[in-house]
Amino acid sequence: MTNDRTRAQIVDTQVHAGFPGVVEDSTEEPLDLNEHLAPNSTSTFFVRVDGDSMVNAGIYHGDMLVVDRSLQPKHSDIVVARLDGAFTVKRLYRTENVIRLIPENPMYRPMTIHPETDFSVWGVVTWVLHKTHHNQKFPTRTFRA
Repeated sequence: MTNDRTRAQIVDTQVHAGFPGVVEDSTEEPLDLNEHLAPNSTSTFFVRVDGDSMVNAGIYHGDMLVVDRSLQPKHSDIVVARLDGAFTVKRLYRTENVIRLIPENPMYRPMTIHPETDFSVWGVVTWVLHKTHHNQKFPTRTFRA
């Protein structure tokens, strides 16, 4: 196993998501993706999402989550939790007396954590990586006149 770092060029300007703006062709120092995504490398893990309970938070089936186990989970954080021996990703709802795991999809119900529930927060989700361009070839059709 090598200890190579993944680096990419970062453009020294912001890209407008509203009306287009002027983009200059200048770059900063290369962006170290390891430092950017996993500053706590010994406690950071990448996990793949299976399911659709978090779509309204922008987390989709097949996405990669960056999870930092060194962070203290806070109310409203998106967390990876162990619930009765299984892993799940949900939004943490925590008050003085109540802990719930809240899905971000109305098709799923919130889960209230009871004292007898086998539950722990495994880590806090810090980044969601999902592909927007699919290198997929679409089948071609032959049309007859």
